[in-house]
Amino acid sequence: MYLITVLGNLLIILAVTTDPHLHTPMYFFLSILSWSDICFTSTTIPKMLVDIQTHSRDISFAGCLTQMSVFLIFGCMVVMLLTAMAYDRFVAICHPLNYPLIMNPHLCVSLVLLSLFASFLEGEVHVWMALQMTDFKELEIPSFFCDPSQVLGLSCKVTFTDDFFKYIFGTIYCFLPILGILFSYYKIISSVLRMPSSSGKSKAFSTCGFHLSVVCLFFGTALGVYFESAVSHSPRGSAVSSVMYTVVTPLLIPFIYSLRNRDLKRALSRLYKPGAD
Repeated sequence: MYLITVLGNLLIILAVTTDPHLHTPMYFFLSILSWSDICFTSTTIPKMLVDIQTHSRDISFAGCLTQMSVFLIFGCMVVMLLTAMAYDRFVAICHPLNYPLIMNPHLCVSLVLLSLFASFLEGEVHVWMALQMTDFKELEIPSFFCDPSQVLGLSCKVTFTDDFFKYIFGTIYCFLPILGILFSYYKIISSVLRMPSSSGKSKAFSTCGFHLSVVCLFFGTALGVYFESAVSHSPRGSAVSSVMYTVVTPLLIPFIYSLRNRDLKRALSRLYKPGAD
C-alpha cells in the first residue's frame, strides 16, 4: 500500500509538471498536495514496516519528537492546501472573468509558502510542548507511531499554558480551514444554482467533486480519530482510526483525482505513450 501511495502521487506530480495543459493553479496545488501526501505517509509507514520486520516497538525520545514534528508539518500542510484549493475553486466558479488575474502565479506560490510556514510553526509548537514533559521515560504510546495527541496525553501534569496553546492552535489549524472550505462551497453552490444551463452546472460540480471528495475523506477520518480518542480509550480503536487517515487516505487521493479527471487521465496516458492525444 505504501509503494502504491508513493507511486500514485509521483505519477500525478510527473503528469502535472510535464504537461503544459495542466500548468494551472488547480493542478499546481494538486502537485504540491501529492508531494505532501508522500512526505506525510513516509513519516510513519517506513518506520512501522521496519518495526514489524525487526519485532521492535522502541523509539528514542529524539526520534519520537522528530517523527511527531514532521508528521504535524505535512499533516497541517495537507489541511492548508485543501483550503487553498477550495479558494481556487471558489474564484474559478464565482469570479471566472477575474480568475487569471486573482489566481496569478505569485499568489499561488505565496499560498504554498504561507502553508509551509504555518505548518512548520504548528510542528515546532507541539515539540516545545512535548519538551516540557520531564517524565517522558519508558512510556508506552498506544499507536504505531508518535501520534501528537497520544504523546501530549502522556504528561502527568497539564498546565494552563498547554491548554491555551492546544485550543488556539486547534482553532487556527482545524476550525478556520474547515470554516473557509464550508464558506467557499456555500458560495460555489449558490453560484452554480443560479446558472441557467444544466451543462454549466454539471461542469462546475464536476470540477469541485474531486476536491470535495478528498476534503470529506481527510477531515472525516481525522475527526474520527479525534472523537475516537476523546470518547473511547481503546488502543485498538485508536490504532485502526490512525491507519485510516495516515495510510488509506493518502492512498485513495491519487485514485480520486485520476479515475474520472479527463485532463489528468490524458496527461498520464501521454507519459505511457508520448505520442498519444
